[in-house]
Amino acid sequence: MTSESEQPGTANEADLPPQAIPRRTVLWLLIHALLYLPFRLWCRTVVIGRENIDNTKGGIFVVNHQSFLDPLFVGVRLTRPLAYLARDSLFKLPFIGWICRKTHVIPISRTAFRGSSIRTAIDRLKQGFLVGIYPEGTRSSGAPKEFRPGFLSLIRRVDVPVYPVAVIGADRAMPRNAWFIRPVKVTVVYGKALTAEQHQRLLDNDVTSSAAEIRDMVARLYDEGLKS
Repeated sequence: MTSESEQPGTANEADLPPQAIPRRTVLWLLIHALLYLPFRLWCRTVVIGRENIDNTKGGIFVVNHQSFLDPLFVGVRLTRPLAYLARDSLFKLPFIGWICRKTHVIPISRTAFRGSSIRTAIDRLKQGFLVGIYPEGTRSSGAPKEFRPGFLSLIRRVDVPVYPVAVIGADRAMPRNAWFIRPVKVTVVYGKALTAEQHQRLLDNDVTSSAAEIRDMVARLYDEGLKS
């Protein structure tokens, strides 16, 4: 992803605390109920670090991307909804598009982090949502690959917690071109929010260095998950 008018140093657009953390919709609850036990028993899903999430305000999840199931693995063990950024082509699919619109998914071009996507994401953050982004831009296997810097357009415009998150095993549970979920252990590690010093470096450094720094944070969580 590439940035279209990135303005470092404007980290103040979403700094007001939300009035209330949004509740999951009926569809969210239904999806949660249908997936909770299968993910726990079939994929033996393990989560680490949920206590790191501040449940009084919005925040950004920066996640490696291994499978189409990643949003479900990351969200199914949480008690609040997530608004994911997902490629806009998904909204053109009849049933999938309807689910995306009903579960707060934010459309984004695969080639650019456009202003409309950024504005919608900021609105979600102001409402108290967790917003999930996948800076690799496409699915990968194993450890996190290079992060495209476009996601920094959002992080540099807000003052909310930013959490590195690692998914381990989803690439084996649902490999490319697979039709069925395999009984493979999947681990999700929620890291601690970036410190004020780390957030400031994202404002001061060039986008390539900043993207690499967050990628390294996710990679360390990935290694932690492998050892769990």
